[in-house]
Amino acid sequence: MAANRVIAGFSARLLAGAALVAALPAMAQDSNGQNANAQPQSGADLLEQTPADMPPVTIDEPGFWDEIDHALYPDSVEDAPPPPAGTPESPFGIEAPEDENQIAFEADELGYESGDEIIVASGRVLLRRQDQQLQADEVRWNRSTGQIVATGDIRLVDQSGNVLFTDRLELTDELRAGAMQNMLLVLAQGGRMAARRGERLDDERVTLTDAAYSPCPVEDADGCGQDPSWRITADNVAYDPATQMIRFRGAKLELFGLSLVPLPWMEIRADGQPVSGLVTPDLRFSASNGMEVEAGYYWRIAANRELTLKGTAYTEVLPMAQARYAALTEDGAYQLTGYITSSSRVPIGDATEITPQEEKDLRGYFDANGRFQLDENWSVTGSIRVASDRTFLRRYDISRDDRLRSMVNVERIDEDSYLSFAGWATQTLRVDEEQGLVPMALPAIDYRRRIADPLLGGQIMLQANSMALFRADGQDTQRAFASAEWNLRELTPWGQVVELTALARGDAYHSTDNALTSVDLYRGRSGWQGRGVALGAIDVTYPLTGAFLGGTQVLTPHIQLVATPDIKNLDIPNEDSRAFDLEDTNLFSLNRFPGYDRVEDGVRLTYGFDWRWTAPGWRIDASLGQSYRMSGNSDLYPDGTGLTGDTSDIVGRVDVRWREWVKFAHRFRVDKDTLAVRRNEWDVAVGTRDTYLEAGYLRLNRDIPDTLEDLRDREEIRLAGRVAFMDHMSVFGSTVINLTDAAEDPGNTSDGFDPLRTRLGVAYEDECIELGLTWRRDTRSTGDAQAGDTFLLRFRLKGIGF
Repeated sequence: MAANRVIAGFSARLLAGAALVAALPAMAQDSNGQNANAQPQSGADLLEQTPADMPPVTIDEPGFWDEIDHALYPDSVEDAPPPPAGTPESPFGIEAPEDENQIAFEADELGYESGDEIIVASGRVLLRRQDQQLQADEVRWNRSTGQIVATGDIRLVDQSGNVLFTDRLELTDELRAGAMQNMLLVLAQGGRMAARRGERLDDERVTLTDAAYSPCPVEDADGCGQDPSWRITADNVAYDPATQMIRFRGAKLELFGLSLVPLPWMEIRADGQPVSGLVTPDLRFSASNGMEVEAGYYWRIAANRELTLKGTAYTEVLPMAQARYAALTEDGAYQLTGYITSSSRVPIGDATEITPQEEKDLRGYFDANGRFQLDENWSVTGSIRVASDRTFLRRYDISRDDRLRSMVNVERIDEDSYLSFAGWATQTLRVDEEQGLVPMALPAIDYRRRIADPLLGGQIMLQANSMALFRADGQDTQRAFASAEWNLRELTPWGQVVELTALARGDAYHSTDNALTSVDLYRGRSGWQGRGVALGAIDVTYPLTGAFLGGTQVLTPHIQLVATPDIKNLDIPNEDSRAFDLEDTNLFSLNRFPGYDRVEDGVRLTYGFDWRWTAPGWRIDASLGQSYRMSGNSDLYPDGTGLTGDTSDIVGRVDVRWREWVKFAHRFRVDKDTLAVRRNEWDVAVGTRDTYLEAGYLRLNRDIPDTLEDLRDREEIRLAGRVAFMDHMSVFGSTVINLTDAAEDPGNTSDGFDPLRTRLGVAYEDECIELGLTWRRDTRSTGDAQAGDTFLLRFRLKGIGF
């Protein structure tokens, strides 16, 4: 174990040395402070001590958004009563006196000196007043002056829960600590401060001389001693329990035992909460921008508001500015983020027509989101995401999203109803997609109410829905419908679960510019169109359980009959039911189309089964099914979707889990006529949280016509893994490889083996520090976002508040 720590520490030092360039400007908040030449060896040595009766220290580092979640959704848990004094769970060895102004004590021996004015207690001495307790080898109490002097192996618990270890301590008769020497202060929040000399003032503030501080634990999970990954040594330290502020003067940062960065003036919080100061820089190299250095300043405006200002300098392009503001209010929380710079923008798909200089202009990105709970039922959620052009986010490595969605949603939710007023807008960043053909939805209204059926039993769901879609250069569609659905679920005396469903719905559509939609199946007829939908269904499952191979199995046959009269589907524009494919997840759905614009008609019978086997450490789930259409319009289903003809393809899924070590999932669709595998998808994960291997494979061989752009065939493999070693070191990597060729998708330019993105890295991470070096290779250029190698060096100190 010790050898691993030595090797891991040496490797971490190599990473720390590489991160030093990035760390220097972040550590010194004021370059005009004192000269930090003090060598507080005693305090630093004390920091590494582990008293036998000291509980293990953990680090509590809640983030800003964790505070928001706790404020919005507080846990209503009553405080548990404290454990009785003298038990191992209690920090107190004796009960507190009933009078809070008195001191209770125990000692092995008790004596008097100097005319009974000095009381001497020795042996195992315990003194307690309220929530304070002193334990020492000897205590001398001067009754005339009220001074208490404790010596020996001293342990003092103050009213804030901090624990002080020292060998000599002066106190008042209220157990308030005064002067002390060779001390170690273990803070209730987990940090440690050690010093050669110290003093606790009347207002509970602590001042230290020749001191050291670290939030790192000095024991690992196995109880073995370990050196702190980092600590701050200082000439003088001041700690204020009321504000949790720790102020350093004449300090240095020590990383893995190496004194690296002078910190003339510095402030942090003992509870790990953030404080205003310089943020830790990031160092990166990319093919598009060259060397990049990102640094900034964090301003904690108040406990519920923060502002971060950052700047990034590049060797190949002009700098970029970034700002982020976040706030927590009485009703909710929100954040605003913005980027701005000036650089050359190469038009996508035509890099030679216009020179980069002619396209040089301001570029940027804005992201804002928030949620507000107005009262018990009403809430408002909103977000805005917009970029100046299609390649900005990718070039500056901000995001890989190819669509930016902005929305607002006003909701009312109670036990039996739901109401939503929403609006949606999307900016496309895809190379082959026209912005004018991307719809905007405003408004989108949905109302649902659940009521009990007083006649037949069961539940009735009433729904009203409307939506308006607008395109700048394409088809516009407006939709409204109202529906009522009755559902009854019963258990028969023989164990079958029977579910009855009846649905009635009326639709009204209006569309214009239908000819601008290139796919015939999606257009519908222009003008006003009406449609009625009626549906009846019976669904029966019969769970059968028994023993099998040392475990328990449950076999559940499943049969469903759905009947729907002929529906005017092709007269209605198809906006939300395009990406349609038969899968195990929608096999038994009442409507296997994903939206409202298409509804399956006719009579169909669906049959299949679910099977589960469980044994100690094992669990296997499997499902298989198919459907048969007795009547209905098969032209509604494009070739390759699995529903062409009367009999559907066969779909299924298998999930296997062995403890937490092995997880395997396989989804498939088999052609009903040729038994060709039309969908073959599997994912496997082997290992623990620290060391694991993940692999995934997907092949869609559906032979869908090229005109349906929403249902392209593809083939890809995904690999990822991580190997942890030497306690805190790890290497990791991932890749996504496009295996699609022209035979599978004529519109695809891949040669059948096209690595899209590959990542490799090495990292060191323990309870209080994170170091990492990552290499990534992108193989595709898009405009001015060039393919090539990117290197990222990360360095972060945990528990310091930066």
